[in-house]
Amino acid sequence: MTGERRVDRWWARLRLPVGVAAGSATGVVELAVLVLAAVAFAVSAPVPPAARGVARLTRRYAGWLVGLERDRLRRLLLPEGEPLPVHEVATRRQVGYLAARLLPGALGLLAYAMLGVGLVLAGIVVRAAVRGELSLLDTLAQAAVGVVLLLLNVQALASVAALDVRLARRLLGPGSRAELARRVDELTSSRAGVIAAVDAERQRIERDLHDGLQQRLVALGMLLGRARRARDADRTAALLAQAHEDVQRAVEELREVAWRVYPSALEGSDLGAVLTMVARRSEVPVRIRCDLPIRPDRQIETVLYFVACEALTNAAKHAAATLVAVEIGVREGWVRMRVHDDGVGGADPTGRGLAGLARRVAALDGRLRVTSPAGGPTTVLAELPCG
Repeated sequence: MTGERRVDRWWARLRLPVGVAAGSATGVVELAVLVLAAVAFAVSAPVPPAARGVARLTRRYAGWLVGLERDRLRRLLLPEGEPLPVHEVATRRQVGYLAARLLPGALGLLAYAMLGVGLVLAGIVVRAAVRGELSLLDTLAQAAVGVVLLLLNVQALASVAALDVRLARRLLGPGSRAELARRVDELTSSRAGVIAAVDAERQRIERDLHDGLQQRLVALGMLLGRARRARDADRTAALLAQAHEDVQRAVEELREVAWRVYPSALEGSDLGAVLTMVARRSEVPVRIRCDLPIRPDRQIETVLYFVACEALTNAAKHAAATLVAVEIGVREGWVRMRVHDDGVGGADPTGRGLAGLARRVAALDGRLRVTSPAGGPTTVLAELPCG
């Protein structure tokens, strides 16, 4: 293991205790600011201009402290990649958050104080054991008690960190009115996105019918005309045999186009069985694992079907993949489908196909994430709420 990876591993272990310690330190600063602000407001209340000046200073320093706390939580306490509310909140809510933060700050100080006392006691026990003042049994008993107290202290630090994050999410998140406005904006954009996705799918079907099936039917008509004009029986039989093969291919293409409109097989089979049928026709080997305790709604199955088909098509046509893995399961009230291939990557999430899928997923309040660095691999993750 390289030195850089070793440092990263140690830092991952130290992030939480460092974050709690930093939160206790900032809690002391926030307590001082809140006390000074309260005293300043009480003194300046009879003088309106002075009160407005105190309000401006409070707004400035409260905003600075809230930004500092957000940065601390994002860098030290939140898991990598997990978002934190960044909505602008009123000064009153900022002050309320800083006041609520005094609790995890005080608990963090208490936890570290207990840890310090424990370290001092551990040093005393070790010194007594080295001097022979404790028997072996007493030393082991003291060590066992120390280990239990250390584990409880570690759990206390984790609980303080969880409380700190929960307070930030609750008090710095959008209010009910802002959340309602955000929801309306999301519904408006998703509705427009669904309309655009439907139009794009119609254009795609029209191209498939015009460039594929229509051309094949024209060629089939010409082939049958040649068979009618042929005077040689063997020639006529050969042309009719070729026409029969073309009819079968045309039926297959028509079935493919119909499935792009709606996967009718979902009416009689579940998603896993339908995707297994799709995998049999795929040019790339596909491994499917479907673990759904109950069958989700038809709309969810349909969207996941289209996501899987688009991912399989991209893996075969553009990624030069040799294996595609499709995993479907339920986690914390969400149906999750992960499509992973070992291709060359480089998929564009803003392209017509993937962007249309993102709009389909968003229409059901879901999420679609595409990870496809140059050189691969490509992972498409679709998550839909299942109630």
